[in-house]
Amino acid sequence: MTVAPVPEGYATLTPYLVVPDPLALFAFLTAALGASEVRRTSLPDGTVFNIEARIGGSMVMLVQGRPGHLARSAALYVYVPDVDAAYAQAVATGGVSTMAPQDQFYGDRGAGFRDPAGNDWWLATRIENLSSEELARRAAARLSAR
Repeated sequence: MTVAPVPEGYATLTPYLVVPDPLALFAFLTAALGASEVRRTSLPDGTVFNIEARIGGSMVMLVQGRPGHLARSAALYVYVPDVDAAYAQAVATGGVSTMAPQDQFYGDRGAGFRDPAGNDWWLATRIENLSSEELARRAAARLSAR
């Protein structure tokens, strides 16, 4: 039997968040973004080593920080069906707002929050499909307006 190089249910790129408390972050992500647990690995003393979780159609790994593998923050961009509702839910469950929902020049309605582990999450809903040329024109106009 052959083994697939990418596990079933995963994409080629999977966020790997090394955090002080994977259980606490998982609980937050469950309440804020509807994360569901796929697999959990615990150490003999009962400490959670890692949690593999699904958010929408994507997997994310939540890993316990330890000496030599220190916890650190990351930034993630997540497409959701309704950015306003997802942002409100994230903030209501303990996320700290970094940007209220607003339409962006690049065709997304976006918002941001920081989770209890210090990771920045950018939520977005696509509201406009742009050609590469239109995106470049808008980016240039945005930068020249500063």
